[in-house]
Amino acid sequence: QVQLVESGGGLVQAGGSLRLSCAASGRFFNSYTMAWFRQAPGKERDFVAAVSWSGGSTYYADSVKGRFTISRDNAKNTVYLQMNSLKPEDTAVYYCAQDRRGSYYRPDLSYDDYSWGQGTQVTVSS
Repeated sequence: QVQLVESGGGLVQAGGSLRLSCAASGRFFNSYTMAWFRQAPGKERDFVAAVSWSGGSTYYADSVKGRFTISRDNAKNTVYLQMNSLKPEDTAVYYCAQDRRGSYYRPDLSYDDYSWGQGTQVTVSS
């Protein structure tokens, strides 16, 4: 069973940047898609970005394209989310997730198809 631990969240002003990290334990980290989701108060958990097993393919929600960059370091069992030009509407708890079976992002997956971290709070002030 993989364990995912996020870090790097915090409070930042609009226009600023943050870099989230997610350290994974367990075997076969480099076999599976890694993703970031976020959940704002009173809203559903939404997809933000994903990266394929090798890091060669990336996928983004339209709301973050051009501002966020997902990457992974398989040697360190870590996935990152670089967030630039942050907006107040980016405020949410950000969750790291691992696809339990797939090597490339599949948008039709349900929450149960992922393993989840505990989340890290990102707050963007206006």
